[in-house]
Amino acid sequence: MCPADPETERWFATHVLPHEAGLRAWLARGFGPRLAVDDVVQEAFLRVLRARAAGALQAPKAFLFASARNLAVDQFRRHAVSRTDSLVESDLSDVLDDREGIPESIARGQEVALLTAAVQSLPDRCRQVMTLRLAYGLTQREIGARLGISDRTVAAQLAIGTRKCTEHVLRRLAHPGGHP
Repeated sequence: MCPADPETERWFATHVLPHEAGLRAWLARGFGPRLAVDDVVQEAFLRVLRARAAGALQAPKAFLFASARNLAVDQFRRHAVSRTDSLVESDLSDVLDDREGIPESIARGQEVALLTAAVQSLPDRCRQVMTLRLAYGLTQREIGARLGISDRTVAAQLAIGTRKCTEHVLRRLAHPGGHP
């Protein structure tokens, strides 16, 4: 990628770089020591810059964290690392910023509406699992007990739901006025 123009550098320094420390801590805490955090962070930065250059970036922090999460999951898949805890069980609460003004509040409402539409588009079982996780904050074990399914099935449904929701959101961001 060629060097960024001064405007892009300012934007990056203002909207993305302040989240680097939080992103690194979140990745380390959520994915453990086997994750190449430096690689994930750098690639996530590149994805943010590419999305901005394409004009498809509305929420840089959310996009940064979602990209990093997807990259981390991909890294684990590539290296076929087996873990006993779920990659999806991460606490996402610190990704959200507590200080909101009116524009941020409106943007957050739009993001929630977009995520809600994404979850509603899922198949029944997957939608149930994602709703119990996202809306009610239940753990995988609690979801499994409530729905009468194994922890492994819950983990699989969360992974599928996360992937499909991410794809749904990215499609809507790429084609805001209509359906692709």
